[in-house]
Amino acid sequence: MNLKKYTDFSLRVLIFAGLKSEEELSTIKEVSDVYSISPEHLRKVVHDLTKRGLLTSVRGRNGGFRLAKPASDINIGLLIRSLESDFNLLECFDKGTNHCVISPGCSLKHVLNKALFQFFKVLEEYTLEDLIQNEEELKELMGMEH
Repeated sequence: MNLKKYTDFSLRVLIFAGLKSEEELSTIKEVSDVYSISPEHLRKVVHDLTKRGLLTSVRGRNGGFRLAKPASDINIGLLIRSLESDFNLLECFDKGTNHCVISPGCSLKHVLNKALFQFFKVLEEYTLEDLIQNEEELKELMGMEH
């Protein structure tokens, strides 16, 4: 199972913004430079995260974005569920396109469905705050001022 790049970029943007103080703004250029991600992709991500109420955007010459709520209120599992649209690990997960002849008697889909449930159960135990506990190390890796 792979998460989409969009989800990865969204998590990275939130981690970056989460490392800044509440008053400090982040810019798309900063995030683009740190992660080597296209500014065009990041604009879409920041716009979407703002629409979802996770970021606040400030327009203008000295504009940028910041977290719209505390990092402790941003649940990673719920975020990933909302960003990803396809959790069909096998053909048989989608009744509309399932053509597997052993599907009615196969236990694999039940095992994988249980694993997927546990995957999200673990992710939902974490918030953005948990992901930035090693703040100083992350800032150093990103070349951010302390």
